[in-house]
Amino acid sequence: MFNLFRKKVRVRFAPSPTGFVHIGSLLTVLFDYLFARHHRGTFVLRIEDTDQKREVEGSVENILKVLKWAGLEPDEGIFLNSEGKAASRGKYGPYTQSERLPIYQKYAQKLIEAGAAYYCFCSAERLEEVRAEQEARKELTHYDRHCRDLSREEAEKKIKNGAPHVIRQKVPADGEIILNDLIRGEVKFPLDSVDDSVLLKSDGFPTYHLAVVVDDYLMKITHVIRGQEWLPSTPKHLLLYKSFGWAPPQFAHMSHLLNKDRTKLSKRKGDVAVEDYIRKGYLPEALINFLVTTGWNEGEGSEQELYSTAELIKKFDLGKVHRTGAIFDVDKLDWFNGMYIRKLSPEKLVELARPYLEEAGYKVADEKLLQKVVLLEQERIKKLSDLPELVKFVFAEKLDYDPALLVWKKSTADQTKNILIDLEKFFAEINDWSKENLEKKIMAWVVNRGLTNGEVLWPMRVALTGEKNSPGPFEVAEVLGKDKSLMRIKEAIEIM
Repeated sequence: MFNLFRKKVRVRFAPSPTGFVHIGSLLTVLFDYLFARHHRGTFVLRIEDTDQKREVEGSVENILKVLKWAGLEPDEGIFLNSEGKAASRGKYGPYTQSERLPIYQKYAQKLIEAGAAYYCFCSAERLEEVRAEQEARKELTHYDRHCRDLSREEAEKKIKNGAPHVIRQKVPADGEIILNDLIRGEVKFPLDSVDDSVLLKSDGFPTYHLAVVVDDYLMKITHVIRGQEWLPSTPKHLLLYKSFGWAPPQFAHMSHLLNKDRTKLSKRKGDVAVEDYIRKGYLPEALINFLVTTGWNEGEGSEQELYSTAELIKKFDLGKVHRTGAIFDVDKLDWFNGMYIRKLSPEKLVELARPYLEEAGYKVADEKLLQKVVLLEQERIKKLSDLPELVKFVFAEKLDYDPALLVWKKSTADQTKNILIDLEKFFAEINDWSKENLEKKIMAWVVNRGLTNGEVLWPMRVALTGEKNSPGPFEVAEVLGKDKSLMRIKEAIEIM
């Protein structure tokens, strides 16, 4: 593999500004970023906006914000400046394709002159008729090369007379192209199945096929890491490199992320936008760790699951990326997120949790109290957006729950009520309301009364929270305070 990396590694992520950032795109960025960092190379961000009809306003800034959130900011190309606007840096710009139209037009003409491309004057109506006829015959739809054999003189005469036209690639009629893919190994493409695709549209804009080859060459990209959906286009791109007399980059085609039923990840079956996961309170470290280990592993025998970014950079190898589709398991992502939430300092957890609590209408001016509230659930929480529902009992004026929930499985309603009556009296005698003192006093009281932990702690916890599952009773009592805790014990007694 060493010979592949003799040049300084330069990789690029080249999204189209057509809306949200797909979770699969984030995985592509991650592999680009890790590969570049592993080889001490350069990570370039380019915007492919030649399909103007599909462009969504604000998409570029949104892409950049997502990358910044994930800590995957580019070394070169388009970046987010201090004012939150898209800007560019680097010596190979412009890095936005719509600003490079004269470049593509120049190289399209070079292909015409080399006999590797030709002018096509077919109308949209004719192309639709050809497609319909091919479909009726149950043939693979493709351009029928109607204009391929027009002489240069005939074509130039039509152009001079103002005839609308495009420029198409002239693909050899037979033979094959062989790709040595860094993930998939050797892939062969028979040329008789490769279409004469449009390279330059009638409006002067390039298609993806021309623009990506020209840009990658001029920007000195050494490795192209992209999704498997681009694999069928690769022979066209390799032919273009050959026509220009350029050495192609190395290619690595990643498999799709899949649902549990092994269908392609789609919005019909769950969230596919990175922004959705940000809003729900997934941490960037967790999402990155999950995605990378979904599509890659460091080798047989390794049982490590949690990786720092520095570890991923050190160990990342394209040769260990999975060839088969990776399952996007939300339960596994929740596990990763929970693990990273538990690693947060109290101060950081409060900072991240505050917006979710405030959005739910829970505002706590006392910073120490707010910290105690969020720490109640740090060991159980899966994502930050779950927190308001989990701690709602802290902010509730009055709890609403089934009185039967108060009864421990080995007790009766009468026994439970009597225990709560005695517990209320004991609560009133306690002055130091810290978790540690409450636990010490109450556990001694349980022993002295000859009771079991379950008989006392279960109804105490339910009375304080109204929940079947919740944090421990001592932590909850400390957060609620003495007055509110006493009030809830009284309310529990009243409803039994």
